[in-house]
Amino acid sequence: MNVFGDLGTVGLAAALTCLMIFGIPGGGKLKPLGWWTTLFVSMLAASTYKAAGGIFKIVPDAAGTVIGFLNGFVKGLTMPALATCFLIIILFKKLTTQQVAIIGLLFFYITADAGGTWINISDAIENARAGIQ
Repeated sequence: MNVFGDLGTVGLAAALTCLMIFGIPGGGKLKPLGWWTTLFVSMLAASTYKAAGGIFKIVPDAAGTVIGFLNGFVKGLTMPALATCFLIIILFKKLTTQQVAIIGLLFFYITADAGGTWINISDAIENARAGIQ
């Protein structure tokens, strides 16, 4: 049984955006998203934004600008090294869930560009989207 019909890649990107905007601060009937849940949602959102394109391309483009700035600021800094630094920040810095969402988005773009396994998630979403069309 399919309650909402075909959500699609853009619909999933919009739904994940709403979940981060309204689920992280909470205040409604449900509890706010926890730290690990926020990190997981940001991972899915980053992968979905990459696959969705269109207006959601703003987020990857902004992340690319930040990544390019950091990479240019420290000459010779590789993407795997930058991904490792962001992972250390995520795991050891006390962050609010809002900060986790933002840094998580950046982290998952970096790991995809670093040749890490995270690119498989956005590739799977993109392949599913291409199969639907």
